[in-house]
Amino acid sequence: MADEKIISLDDINYAVYKIGEWENHYEINQIGLSNEIPVTENTVQHVKFSMEEIRNTKFNISDKTVNGFVAIALQLNSKLQDMDLDEVVDLEETEYNNILEELAKLELLSDDDSLSLDGEDYLIYKLEKDCHVTVSIPANDYTKKFFDNELKKIEDALD
Repeated sequence: MADEKIISLDDINYAVYKIGEWENHYEINQIGLSNEIPVTENTVQHVKFSMEEIRNTKFNISDKTVNGFVAIALQLNSKLQDMDLDEVVDLEETEYNNILEELAKLELLSDDDSLSLDGEDYLIYKLEKDCHVTVSIPANDYTKKFFDNELKKIEDALD
């Protein structure tokens, strides 16, 4: 999968996570629905950037302009479809702020350290640009297995 066996934690070409739980419960923000918790400063910055990209994407729903998180959540989460649109927008704002607070409180690994790609303590993704989108590619077998299991959960939920 990867040419290197060791990565530096300050390498912006990798995102590193641990499997864990967010402090708060989330219904809308896909970052908060994941059980991947960032463990490096670069990964935190990547997560924040991804959230901003989604939030800056605008959609018109019921004569109201909403951000990408609201639009996606309304399509995928049937519980939200019965809510008033203004309530969903407010909930997204609350979730976004909660995630920012949680990201600020995370204990992160030192940028001076490195990790082996052969380990099974962290999920490691290689970040690559595909046109103007950043794609996360599992960088080791442990992450690939986790990623495949997560995709299966999503597919099963959509069936």
